[in-house]
Amino acid sequence: MNSDKNFTPLMIDLSGKKIIIFGAGSVGERKALFFSAYADTTIISTSFTSSIKELENSRKIKLITSNINSLNDSQIKDLIYDAFMVIPATNNRQLNQRITEVANKTDKNILVNQVDDIGDVIVPSVIKRGDLTIGISTLGSSPAISKFTRENIEQTITPEYSEMAEIQNDIRTYLKEVISDQRKRKQILWNIIEDDSVWSALSDSYEKAYNIALNIVDEQLRSEKID
Repeated sequence: MNSDKNFTPLMIDLSGKKIIIFGAGSVGERKALFFSAYADTTIISTSFTSSIKELENSRKIKLITSNINSLNDSQIKDLIYDAFMVIPATNNRQLNQRITEVANKTDKNILVNQVDDIGDVIVPSVIKRGDLTIGISTLGSSPAISKFTRENIEQTITPEYSEMAEIQNDIRTYLKEVISDQRKRKQILWNIIEDDSVWSALSDSYEKAYNIALNIVDEQLRSEKID
C-alpha cells in the first residue's frame, strides 16, 4: 500500500449517488454488478457484455457507448461532472491514470476507485447476512488472503446471524420503552446473544426465538422489581 494513504472502513449511503465506470471488461462488469445494487451507475465503453445489457434492460444501470481512448480530458470531465465516484476500469493502465488525474483536478471532490492502482477508495470483499455486513480487505496487498478470509468467515456467519440482528433491534427498541438505564439494556441484549436456546430456536422460526428472547427480558424485569 502507498505510504501516503490512510484508509479506514466506513459504511456510506450511496442512495442517489452517481458512479461512473470506464470500461466494460470483466472488471468493469464486476464493478457494475456490485454498485448497481446501491447507486445510480453508469458504464462507458464501446461494447457491453450480455450481463451488463441485462442490467440496463432492468433499468439498474445506464450505458454510454463511446470510445474511451478517443476522449480528451475535457470530454472526460463532462462525463464525470456530477459523479460521486469514478472507476477507471479499462485494460489500459495509462488511460486509467489519465481518467484518475482528470477526476482529481475537478473541484467536485470526486472519489476514485482505480482498479490497477490504489486510489481514494478500496472496495472490500463483502459478506451480507441481512443487515449484518462484513467488509474484508488487505488494502490491495493480497486478494488471495481476502478471499481465504471471506471463505472462512462465511462458514461461521450463518443465516441465523441476520435473524439475531433483527431480534436485537426489535428487543432494543422495546427495552428503550421500559428500561431507562442504558447499561442494563446493554446487559440484557448481551444475555440474549449468549443464550443458546435463542440461537437454537432460530432454526425453527424467528417468532419462536423472539418469544424466548422476550422471556429473558421479562425475567430480568421481574427480578428488578423483586430487588
